[in-house]
Amino acid sequence: MRYFLFLLTLLAPFLLAPQARAETAYDFSLPDINGGTLALADFRGKAVLLVNTASYCGFTKQYDGLQALWDGYRDKGLIVLGVPSNDFGAQEPGAKAEIKEFCAVNFAIDFPMSDKILVKGQNAHPLYKWLKAETGKAPKWNFHKFLIGSDGQAVRDFSSLTKPQSKKLIRAVEAALPKN
Repeated sequence: MRYFLFLLTLLAPFLLAPQARAETAYDFSLPDINGGTLALADFRGKAVLLVNTASYCGFTKQYDGLQALWDGYRDKGLIVLGVPSNDFGAQEPGAKAEIKEFCAVNFAIDFPMSDKILVKGQNAHPLYKWLKAETGKAPKWNFHKFLIGSDGQAVRDFSSLTKPQSKKLIRAVEAALPKN
C-alpha cells in the first residue's frame, strides 16, 4: 500500500496536468490517400474546405462542384480536401486504391484527399472532434463541409445539402481566402 501511495504521489502531477488542446487546424494531420501524411500545417496561410466524402451516396455528384471550386480558387489560396468516410450508410466501402480510382475515373479529381477515416462519434478522428468543439457541429451525412480560415481557425460548416457552387458557400470561401 505504501508503494502504491508513493507511486501515486510521483505520478499525480502528470495525471492531473491539463491535456494540451489543439488551437488550430494546423495541429492535425490526416493519413494521405497516396500513403504518408497530410499535415494541415502544410496548408498554413490558405483556406481549407474539408469535405467528408463517399463514393456511393446521393450527394456523390458534388465531386464535380468540389473540383470546379478547386480549379477556380486554388490559385487564390483555397485547398479543397476530400476526406473519405464510411460512417454514413456504409457508402464508402472500398480501400484507398478503389476510392482513388473511382474519383479519378468518374470525376477527374485532383485535389488532395485523405485515406478513409471516421468523422463522427467517440472514435472520430481528432480533427473532427476539434471541429465539433469549435463549431458545435458534426457531420450528419456524407459531403458535410467545414471551412477553415487562412489562420487555421474553424470558420463555419455547411450541410450536405449545400452544393459547392452555392452562393453562400462561395461568399464564405471568398471571405476566408488569404488577404494578399
